[in-house]
Amino acid sequence: MVEAVRHGLSNPQIARRQGVSVEAVKYHVANALGKLGFSRRSGLRLWAGVRRDSVLFGKEWQMDAVEVGPIGQIARTVTDIGASRAWYEEVLGLKHLYSFGTMAFFDCGGIRLMLSEGQAAAESILYFRVEDVRSTHATLAARGVTFVAAPHIVHRHADGTEEWMAFFHDPEARPLAIMAQVKG
Repeated sequence: MVEAVRHGLSNPQIARRQGVSVEAVKYHVANALGKLGFSRRSGLRLWAGVRRDSVLFGKEWQMDAVEVGPIGQIARTVTDIGASRAWYEEVLGLKHLYSFGTMAFFDCGGIRLMLSEGQAAAESILYFRVEDVRSTHATLAARGVTFVAAPHIVHRHADGTEEWMAFFHDPEARPLAIMAQVKG
């Protein structure tokens, strides 16, 4: 549930996704807050820790020679995810990678396209691939970048590969993200 909080989900949204009551979510979130020494959910959003059951937990990291890589993903908001998924797959012929809730992911020649159902956003989000999400997060934070939340897992593929992201803004308040795939 910590990852869901880090991803910005509300207690009712977490409850629906987990198939549990809102009270159960409140209990588990309060338990996590207490164990980690936070008094508010905002502490969880910025917590840079890694769950012990994550592939990333066992990986070594260091804070030198961090380099932001090529763009790894572009996000686009759509009003009807079902119709848009069909159109991008059938009309444009893009390879559908996977869907998660109201999001669908496609391969665009090595750059991932994420379609997300909702109100049209004014700006696209640029996602930069990085080798080590923790090191890059720490280095950029040391350089003065303020992150919206600490790196957090956003998806675990069937083969166990984890998708990790952390969001921040450029000087004009436009959204950016670093992303990494962590294989077991």
